[in-house]
Amino acid sequence: MTYVVTEACIKCKYTDCVEVCPVDCFYEGENMLVIDPERCIDCGVCEPECPVNAIVPDTKPGMEKWVELNASYAKVWPNITWTKLPLPEADQWAEVTDKYPEHFSELPGKGK
Repeated sequence: MTYVVTEACIKCKYTDCVEVCPVDCFYEGENMLVIDPERCIDCGVCEPECPVNAIVPDTKPGMEKWVELNASYAKVWPNITWTKLPLPEADQWAEVTDKYPEHFSELPGKGK
């Protein structure tokens, strides 16, 4: 088992989870984060830190596409190891559902 970031993160990008991760397994895209499943140690400390509940176990039903997306983008986006401010419109997007794929950006974030 590992944890994955889901579409709830899109256009929010809260980074509270990053600070508590003991193995620095978060990677930053332009408008969301992903978890590298190869680095994740399944400790679960990140899950309760996410204010929009975007982090879930990969064993939850329907997570297959998010497992693939997280693994794929963790290979090309920069690693992020400290907390940053969320996106300016994060509070407006926090309750929006069905954000993927329309609002997802493949562009990398700045990392570190």
